[in-house]
Amino acid sequence: MKIPKALLIIPFYNESERIAIHDYTTAFQEYASTDFLLVNDGSTDTTASVLMAFQQAYANVSTLLLPENAGKAAAIRTAVLNAPTDQYAYIGYLDADLATPIMELIKMLAFAGENPEYHFIMGSRIKKMGSQIVRYQYRHYFGRVFATIVSNFILKTPIYDTQCGAKIIEQQLAVQLFEQPFLTRWLFDVELLLRYKKGNKNFTNQVYEYSLNTWIEKGASKITLKDLFGFPFQLLKIYQKYD
Repeated sequence: MKIPKALLIIPFYNESERIAIHDYTTAFQEYASTDFLLVNDGSTDTTASVLMAFQQAYANVSTLLLPENAGKAAAIRTAVLNAPTDQYAYIGYLDADLATPIMELIKMLAFAGENPEYHFIMGSRIKKMGSQIVRYQYRHYFGRVFATIVSNFILKTPIYDTQCGAKIIEQQLAVQLFEQPFLTRWLFDVELLLRYKKGNKNFTNQVYEYSLNTWIEKGASKITLKDLFGFPFQLLKIYQKYD
């Protein structure tokens, strides 16, 4: 399959004990035509050393070391705004635990190259025959409630899964969408979609939900109970800004 030139951004925070070294090194070798930007988001463990070792070993890997923990949204935004993104057709991002395997992002890139009418491609965790979508039940049920609220009342668009960590965005659009800081640390995916939707009559024809074949929950989430209870207030703040 033909893969368009892309930069995949992966933010890390205190991941040194669970970085899947073999999976990463295999991907860096197998997808040598795709560039990876590994962002150390102010980790206090040895994550930075691991990422720098990757950079030294592979020509398609670079690192961005942030002095303090800024959160996933700010880490990815900083990467988008500081990387030489104009040399890429697409900018993507995924979670460091590889719940979405890098191969899935590569397939999303191939789909993007074959379907240029879609400028924003979202990985979607839809359980179906032939797929391997493994989530803790309580997270699945919470996610469905959250997604229904976002789809019906915030985006007012039939989107199944805004919170999957795998996204591919056309380069110029990515720079535009990440230009301004985000209101929240964890719900920036919703903000991205609202930014893109605002004033865009073709929004529903330019965004595509790509059904992942594999997504496997990896350990404990960094989202705390305090974060979860704060989500309704954060959604309200987002809604008031972009409505």
